Amino acid sequence: MVETVAENESDFIDVGGLGDFVDGEVAPITSGTRRLAVSRRGDEVGVISGICNHAGGPLGLGRLSGDYVVCPWHAWKFHRVTGLGEPGFEEDHVPAYPVRIANGRVLVDVANATRRGRKPHEPHPLTRDHLPRQDGPIRVVGISSTVMNATEPRYSGSEALLVHALAHATNGGCESRLIRLNDLKFRACEGYYSKSAHACTWPCTITQFDPTDELTEVYEALVHWADVVIVATPIRWGKASSLYFRMAERLNCVQNQITIANRILIHNKVASFIIIGGQDNVQGVAGDMLGYFGELGFHFPTFPYIAHTEGWSAENMERNVRILKNSESLRRGAEELVQRSIDLARRLIATEPAMSVERGGRKAGSDKSE
Repeated sequence: MVETVAENESDFIDVGGLGDFVDGEVAPITSGTRRLAVSRRGDEVGVISGICNHAGGPLGLGRLSGDYVVCPWHAWKFHRVTGLGEPGFEEDHVPAYPVRIANGRVLVDVANATRRGRKPHEPHPLTRDHLPRQDGPIRVVGISSTVMNATEPRYSGSEALLVHALAHATNGGCESRLIRLNDLKFRACEGYYSKSAHACTWPCTITQFDPTDELTEVYEALVHWADVVIVATPIRWGKASSLYFRMAERLNCVQNQITIANRILIHNKVASFIIIGGQDNVQGVAGDMLGYFGELGFHFPTFPYIAHTEGWSAENMERNVRILKNSESLRRGAEELVQRSIDLARRLIATEPAMSVERGGRKAGSDKSE
């Protein structure tokens, strides 16, 4: 227990009885505009700021790990009495408040807190500001979401048509890149948005804390590099591939910047899609993808996807592969799709339409009057 005597007794506030605080746990307390995190170990009470240094997480809703309060959002740790960061990160510290116990009541000196300190952190490369596009050829990125055995790959119709589309773009003077999600090692979304909209950060929390996570390549391409994005997917049980959904869940951090900060990361970019499968539901898959990429801020050309399927009753994968390999119309369709996308990107770059978002009706809107 921190014993202290303030010069001015009025600086102390009563935050509750000692018995109100559970031994080994953390409790949130609000006093005026102050948010506090109160913890108890036996008869010793520690009080630190309830606001985490990282993203403003609620320390009062955290847990104790030894003598450290662990933020429930991203697991940053602060000593429950001193407010210092965990060993090696002491420079990151939150305000700590003098405490005393009088007649079984917990009294906190709110006027004599220590200062908050933030250790300088090198910003993640993805956080750089959006800059006006420099002159140069249209940049096209293709994202293949086909899942396959890396050492024994199979033929993928969606990826083959994507590669053909990128070759057409390159032959037309564009720059192009192919990203195979199957080649990247990246973690699934861990649900930070479910903790709080503000806990889902840009860059993605996983990207910030795990340098081995390779979805950075996708973020870099979509937000900073590409003018045109073409996503190719097979149909799996009437849906896009599992890799597509893993990527889409992690892209929530891009859309969430609009929700929490009115910050648009996707500027004047075009998206289109290649959808191939042995089963039907092309329109359903396309509708999901169009809706999602529209929420990210992408524009779409007229006729924004090409597709092929034999349908449920005609499913025959060997025959389907033969059709795809020999179909001149599908290859021509891929060329025309990427060309429509490039043409729209050129118009968007030339006109630079204003980017603004009205708050009304958006998810997680901040209007508390309704």
